[in-house]
Amino acid sequence: MAGKAINPWIVAMTVMLATFMEVLDTSVANVALPHIAGNLSASIDEATWMLTSYLVSNAIILPMGGWFSMLIGRKRFYMTCVALFTFASLLCGLAPTLDALIFFRILQGLGGGALQPISQAILVESFPREKHGMAMAVFGMGVVFAPIIGPTLGGWLTDDYSWRWIFFINLPVGLLSLLLAAWLVHDPPYLTRRKLGDGFKIDYTGFGLLALGLGSLEVVLDEGQKEDWFGSHFIITFAIITAVCLVAVVFWELRHEHPIIDFRILKERNYMLATVSMLVLGFVLYGSTALLPMFLQTMLGYTALLSGLVLSPGGIAVLVFMPVVGMLLRHYQPRWLVIFGVLTSAAGLYVMSKFSLEIDYATAVRSRVLQSLGLAFLFVPISTAAFARIPKERTNYATGLFNLARNIGGSSGIAAVTTTLARRTQFHQSVLVSHLTPYDCNYRDALAHTAWLLQSRGTSPPDALHQADGLLYATVQRQSSMLAFGDAFWLMAVLFLAVVPLMFLMKRPTPKEV
Repeated sequence: MAGKAINPWIVAMTVMLATFMEVLDTSVANVALPHIAGNLSASIDEATWMLTSYLVSNAIILPMGGWFSMLIGRKRFYMTCVALFTFASLLCGLAPTLDALIFFRILQGLGGGALQPISQAILVESFPREKHGMAMAVFGMGVVFAPIIGPTLGGWLTDDYSWRWIFFINLPVGLLSLLLAAWLVHDPPYLTRRKLGDGFKIDYTGFGLLALGLGSLEVVLDEGQKEDWFGSHFIITFAIITAVCLVAVVFWELRHEHPIIDFRILKERNYMLATVSMLVLGFVLYGSTALLPMFLQTMLGYTALLSGLVLSPGGIAVLVFMPVVGMLLRHYQPRWLVIFGVLTSAAGLYVMSKFSLEIDYATAVRSRVLQSLGLAFLFVPISTAAFARIPKERTNYATGLFNLARNIGGSSGIAAVTTTLARRTQFHQSVLVSHLTPYDCNYRDALAHTAWLLQSRGTSPPDALHQADGLLYATVQRQSSMLAFGDAFWLMAVLFLAVVPLMFLMKRPTPKEV
């Protein structure tokens, strides 16, 4: 093969550039929403379609990398995706209206969706099996570190420059990635190109079912809480479309000679269990990354930049420990590293569930570092276990489904976090408000003490009593929100533990896989 003389580590760094750029874009725009809405004369709700449109187009194209690689060649498809993503980023930065921005984000999502699975497939086939752990560590740095650093970078660019720079920064990275890919990336000899005709046809039905099903799913997850979930006919309609299309596409693709998605690959037990584990990892990674800055900014009054700085040390921990995990895989089974990572990350989330309104900056940083340390022990072993038994010629299909699971998990995690906060805040407020009654001695004492303090500062007795009642109710609201954040962190910690029994169901690696 033409690429044998090239150092695989150079190839790894090349494909990591594009992966980092694409994953970064899924989170970097979140903090800029108010600025984008204001600048383009739109409401916040209207501006969120900029995020939804990207996720929908990204999810649709993500699992189809194997099919397109067979049709036009993997290198050509990869470079097409990088070029489209980079050009769409330029258009997003220049967008004059919200409608134009949404359209350009759809193009950006179509270009970026296949970058993750194709990059991972290139890595898997560039390294010998005994070095897959280190290769996945390099890939994981981009996939895990990008959503951690994204809010910080987005906040800094938006505050100090303009929201348009969150898109313009992709241009030099994309051009460099394109040039390096043209020089370094080559199609493997086992990749069979197929031409349209000669029995190879475009699976229009499969593509349509997949696009409609994943698109509807993203709309349900993104708009569900705003529309009161299944209390809304809008959400019910899209949920039915999601269920019908996704079930239908599985049956259709299993019967198709040249499927867009090869679901048969899920028969390999380790791959199937690893994919489910990656779904949970995406849920917790994206959910907690959205939840912690939200807590710091709304409850503690942190700025976007300062809340980002709480997350940054966790990102550094990921960068430091991922290569270490890659080396440990040579001596330990992936399952034991995953179990250690799950327990460590769940411990960090449990600490967060005990947060109060009086925590300091150092406490928040330590808990995030503990959680991130666990994440560093998860992505690499899970990825290594997933592809250890997958034939190389099916790697493109396998990486597509694997990365789709993480992205769906991420969307579900953010939706679950938003819903949990809203519902549990209502629950805790209803419980606490029940004590705001003249018949509760603690409430009477607190009301009298607060009114006395206000009177001592010159407020008249009637006004002091009225203001004291308002202050106590405001305290109840803050405490209700604080308890809801604790519930959300606790939920993610418990859910994460579900990965542990999956590890014991995995087959032990053979000597060739170690």
